[in-house]
Amino acid sequence: MNQRARIAMADDEIAAFLRDARKLQLGTVNPDGTPHLVTMFYGLSAGRITFWTYSRAQKARNIERDPRVSCLVETGDDYFELRGALIYGRARLIDDPAAVLEVGMDITRRMTGAAGDGGLREYVEQTARKRVAFVVDPDRVVSWDHGKLTGDSVGRRASPA
Repeated sequence: MNQRARIAMADDEIAAFLRDARKLQLGTVNPDGTPHLVTMFYGLSAGRITFWTYSRAQKARNIERDPRVSCLVETGDDYFELRGALIYGRARLIDDPAAVLEVGMDITRRMTGAAGDGGLREYVEQTARKRVAFVVDPDRVVSWDHGKLTGDSVGRRASPA
């Protein structure tokens, strides 16, 4: 087995990794073809990446023109701690106000660690009026867990509840 195959995470490991992380680097394509990269907090809907932004933000304008995106989620500082998932896909617009609000609530809960509404609904409702949301339909996922090279895979450790 080659090293690339040895460090790849299984689907359930990727799902747990994405569930436990909070930020990603979102890549979109600028009008001149150059990459536009931003760090975003994200949510999950049926295991798919969701995010929201202002409707006139550069990333939203880029996606409107070209829906191809890449989403990089990574952790670790030392080589054998490096874990990550790179999702290549297409961002699909969510513009229904109730659905945008739910994406915003999910992201805000994940950002703050609040359970339920956590008293955040009023703030999120106000912010949601100016935003659109997106869900990423994945085309391909690449993952790595360098802990597997030492037999001490972070993905196999018990995760905190």
